[in-house]
Order: sequence, then C-alpha cells, then structure tokens
Amino acid sequence: MLAAACSSLQPVDLPPEYTPAPTTAALWTTLSEQRQGEWYALLNDGPTALDWRLRAIDSATESIDLQTFLWSIDTVGAMVLDHLVAAAERGVEIKLLVDDSFLLGEDDILLELAHHPNIEYRIYNPYKRRSDSVATRQALNLAEFHRLDHRMHNKAMIVDNRVAIVGGRNLADEYFGLHAVANFRDMEVMVGGPIVLDVSAEFDNYWNDRWAVPIESLSHVRHMAADLDAARAVRAANVHLHAEQSDAERLQAWRELVGNAVDGEATLFADRPPEENPAEAGEAPVQVAHALMTMLDDAREEVLIVSAYLIPTPELEGAVQRAVERGVRIRMLTNSIRSNNHLTAHSAYRNHIRTLLDNGAELHEVRIDADDRDIYMLSPIEEKKLALHAKALVIDNDKVFIGSANLDPRSLRINTEMGFLIESEALNAEVRKAVSPDFSNTNSWQLQLDEQGQVVWVSHDVTLTEQPAASVLQRIEDWFFSHLPIEGEL
Repeated sequence: MLAAACSSLQPVDLPPEYTPAPTTAALWTTLSEQRQGEWYALLNDGPTALDWRLRAIDSATESIDLQTFLWSIDTVGAMVLDHLVAAAERGVEIKLLVDDSFLLGEDDILLELAHHPNIEYRIYNPYKRRSDSVATRQALNLAEFHRLDHRMHNKAMIVDNRVAIVGGRNLADEYFGLHAVANFRDMEVMVGGPIVLDVSAEFDNYWNDRWAVPIESLSHVRHMAADLDAARAVRAANVHLHAEQSDAERLQAWRELVGNAVDGEATLFADRPPEENPAEAGEAPVQVAHALMTMLDDAREEVLIVSAYLIPTPELEGAVQRAVERGVRIRMLTNSIRSNNHLTAHSAYRNHIRTLLDNGAELHEVRIDADDRDIYMLSPIEEKKLALHAKALVIDNDKVFIGSANLDPRSLRINTEMGFLIESEALNAEVRKAVSPDFSNTNSWQLQLDEQGQVVWVSHDVTLTEQPAASVLQRIEDWFFSHLPIEGEL
C-alpha cells in the first residue's frame, strides 16, 4: 500500500472540446422572442429547483453541460441520471464533469453512464487509486495529498447554451428537501440570455483542463448495464416531484417562468482552473475571493451575508470592519453548532464570533428546528432538521451574489468556485424577501453581547448563555477542535 502511494497521477492532454453555439430549436426561439436580453429566476426551495432542473434537461435538443462537486445516486441523483440518459437517447450530446471528493463506490454506475455514445464523463482532479473506503483511498494516495486537497466546488448546468443554473446545490436528496432526516436550505439562480455564453465558456475551461480525466481511464471496475437500469427506475415512483409534460405543456411552463423572471446585468466570477499541479503556489484559486472582498468594499448601506460555513480570513474580517466603519450594516447568517454538518468548521468559526461582534457585524445562526423549515423540505417535517448550505450576498438595494463559495479558507483559497454578481433591484428585492424568514428569531439564533460583555444566543422563546449544542459531548468536541491548528484547511 505504501509503495503504491508513492507514485502520482499525471494530468492528461486531450483534444479540446467546446460547448456548441446556442441552439435554434423552436422552444428557445419562442422564448427569446418573448423576452429580449438577460433574465433571472430565483430557485429558492428544493422541490421547485429539482422540478426545473429536470424540465430543463427534458427541454434539451443538442447539448447539456453539467458540472458539480457531489453527485449521489439517491432519489435526486437517480432522477437527474434518468433524465440525462433519456436526453442522450434522443440525441443530445452530454458532458458531465464531477469532482472526485465523494465518488466512493459509484464507479460502476458512472462508468456505464460514460459508456453511452452520447455521454462523456470526466472526473476532476481524481484520485489515482479507487476505493469504496475513504480511509483506504486516502492511504493509497498519500503521496498526492497536496494536489488532492484542492477540489472543484463549482456547480453549473448549461442546456443548449440557452439557459443555465448556477448556485450552491449538489445533486443529492438533502439539497432538494427530500431527505428523510435532515435537509439543507440552499439557493440557485436560473439565467437566460447572453450571459449563458459566459457560463459555458467557464465550463469549457474546466472541461479542457489537464486535470479533467475521463472516468474510463481511471476505473478498473467493469461497467454493468444492470446497475444503470436499477438507478433509472425512479420515474414512476416520483411523479409528485416531477410530472412528465407534453411539448406544449413544457413550453407553457417556460413561458410563465420567463415572463415572471426579472431583468438585470450579471458578471460571472469563476476561479481559474490550474494549468499545472493544483498544489503549486502560483495556482491558488483566489479570483472569486478577490471579487467578494471588492463587493464588500463597494457596499454603501447594507450587506446580508448567507454562508453555510463562515470562517473569516483576515481579508474578510478587514472588509467587514471597513464596511461597518463606513456606516454599512452587516448582517450574517451561518450554521449553529447543531445545524453545521462539519463540526470542525463550526469550531473554527467560534474563534471569530467575538471579533465579528466587536467589529459591529450582526450574527445569526440557523436553528435545526426552525419554525419555517417547511419552506425548504417536503412534508411531514416534524422529525426533520434544517441546516444551511446557501451562499449569497445581498448588497445595498441593487446587487446580489449567488454562487458556490462559502466565506471560509477552503472556498477563498483552496477550492475553485463560481458565482454571479447580478445588478438588479428586482432580484435584490426578491432575494431579500426570500432570506427574510432565515434571519427571523423563530428560525435563527441572534448572537448578542449581554451587560457583562458575554455572548448570548437569543431566539423568540429563549436566551442561552452557551451555544445551542446537542449535548455536553458536542461542546467538548467543539472546544477540542477549536484549539487545533487546522483552520486554514477548513
């Protein structure tokens, strides 16, 4: 095992491939006649986001490009897979680019998917030696830790180069409100118009990167058609999530979406994929991070920050302090100790709470038992828990950032990210209204300083003098992790 771990994976050189020009199919031509220029539709809740993702796939006539960090073959993952294969079977050319962080035990299904003549599947920055076990995989690839530490966190789907979805959702049940126990509050935006060309160009940059490796050149698993067939057997059982439509019904749905969408002007920010080894010092993906700091420095009145993982870098703390000193109100929403699915991330964040409060920021943390969690998940919700996964900034009354980047060192310095800065008073108002429940004291804790200068957690029904932890053991673990020198990796 140790001998095997000493050799490294080399990047590949493949002929470049590019997303085709926007298709002139009747549906898209009709929509472009209905609405000129760019338009934006907020995908705020999971079930709606899944329904539109599948409808977009069903509407494809020539091409689909999909880029994601995580793809689980659960209900959501299988439904997306099923509709992608159906699109491929009617002649749509599909390119799938998935990060290798969580592709444990699914090489068989994915290899069979890539076996389809109209589907190409590449893994980004892959592990050379495959395994169904996290520990074994890490051990087998020890020599490449620094390269493998850099992940592609981008999420985007481009259909016919006409519409695109960009935001925070991975492809798994918990990001769409379908999980039986715990679900995320997440957010995406669907866009149409010329800005889609920018999204497809960024996809092409990653697809043609030397670390985007075809899955068939990595896996030694023999592909099995039966595995793919089993994963596709989800359509009949989930008509409550997505009803198949005729062409006329689908067109009408698109007409309504585009008619209700808002105008604006967007800039797509995306980290550059590495040209050589991602671990090289000169390859740090900081383009999105610099853009986010500039957004904070340009704010005039108020910024609402929604970040699942909030571990302020010195640059971020400085930007927040400068904004408050200019008179800008900074309100921040992140996960509480119980809602955070990465306790180590919360442990690092807790070391910055006092600094943020002293600098004048207003801090809120999601309650797992938020009163309005039914907005983001399917009923019944009594036994279900809520966590935050959205990444958004609402800036003054005219700008919104929605993307994949958290405000933590991993997003700002290590992983690659992407997102839109959209100048639109209408979208700003819509997102502001959408996140208003998240900041309310029935859905989140507000952190304040009491008369003795100690941090307290205030909600509508109780004020706590300690973090709202699940148990004494969780508090002990949190304290322990907060003292480890690992913040730069989180």
